[in-house]
Amino acid sequence: MLLTDKTAIIYGAGGSIGGAVARAFAAEGARLHLVGRTRETLEAVAADIKDAEVAVVDALDEAAVEEHLARVGDVDISFNLVTRGDVQGAPLTEMPVEDFLRPVTDGLRANFLTARAAGRRMAERGSGVILTLDSGSAHGSPMMGGTGPADAAIDTLVRNLAIELGPRGVRAVGMWAAGVPETFSVEKLSAVNPAIDAAAVQGIVDHLAQMRMTRRNPTLAEVAATAVFLASDHAAGLTGTFVNVTGGMVAR
Repeated sequence: MLLTDKTAIIYGAGGSIGGAVARAFAAEGARLHLVGRTRETLEAVAADIKDAEVAVVDALDEAAVEEHLARVGDVDISFNLVTRGDVQGAPLTEMPVEDFLRPVTDGLRANFLTARAAGRRMAERGSGVILTLDSGSAHGSPMMGGTGPADAAIDTLVRNLAIELGPRGVRAVGMWAAGVPETFSVEKLSAVNPAIDAAAVQGIVDHLAQMRMTRRNPTLAEVAATAVFLASDHAAGLTGTFVNVTGGMVAR
């Protein structure tokens, strides 16, 4: 198995992608620490994974992140999948500054705090992988508010981590995975864009598929399998880069 004897922390493990990645990591032999803000969703994922540890930790809280990692000890893989509070569907000229900045400030803070805490410990041991995920919207995506700037900041953070930590045996890699239909629902998308209804959700799914070079949307299983590969020793030569699981968005 690709991740045998590796210890992984997944921040945001109670979400759709977090849960899928956690199950895929466990199937490949990893020991899992499932971290998030809501115990119920974390325990629902843990029910499918033998000996998974659950911890309620706010990834925006510096002390809480550090204290949790001190309890965990050695960690081989740190994956940040924490939601950022993105707001979309309105022109930038009509968006409140708080809605625009939230994904930038919260997304960058959570990724920085979790990566810094893990990176310090990994560098001392001379090995480890820091993973992150965003939508790959840094090159321009209209009507998506602060999502593009947030992605750009996180992309740059990953590249800089790779440059600094690479000589000490630590890799930093990311995934672009915009628009995974299995994660879509009216309830979830309306939290980002209040104008969403069932017809609009299907319209988004169809539109995304047509924007992709492959003319098909990625699945949760494909995203999870890519994460497994990136976290494994088979990807030992990959760092400071992003793997595009979106099917190649034509607009980019």
